[in-house]
Amino acid sequence: MSSEEKAILNTKDKMPEFTETPPAMQKPKSSPQALKERLEWGEPGFTILDVRDRDSFNKCRIMGAMPSPLNDPDVAERTRASLQKNREIYVYGNTDEESAEAASQLHADGFNEVAAIEGGLAAWKAVGAPTEGTQEQGEKVAGKGAYTLGERLEENQDVQEKF
Repeated sequence: MSSEEKAILNTKDKMPEFTETPPAMQKPKSSPQALKERLEWGEPGFTILDVRDRDSFNKCRIMGAMPSPLNDPDVAERTRASLQKNREIYVYGNTDEESAEAASQLHADGFNEVAAIEGGLAAWKAVGAPTEGTQEQGEKVAGKGAYTLGERLEENQDVQEKF
């Protein structure tokens, strides 16, 4: 290493840290606010698992969450198999107990970076964090012609009339 490189490194070490860093993962429990802050930092390096039943997942979930229902071991196993053991994982269920059970199962499967989201989906919504699902879309179910332009125009005529 040249003397210039050493001088640069030495100077860097002495300078105060000006760049803010994102919050670290809280374990074994995480507040919804802490997870929301990590998402707002744009940190895509973690996974959110929804361990509720499929119907609940479809109705409303944390945006970007993956289904891993405790009541369907096959789906949960496929989800876990797709994840790296060192991946940071947040889990939530209908209750804190359900979230803790899922986190415990993940730990038993060799995942070390796991946190249960305290308060689940209700707490997530309470901090104004984003959700998605059919309930978020007003429970509107696509009609028989949802994939043809003419049928879609007919179904949405009321919206067109407003403009």
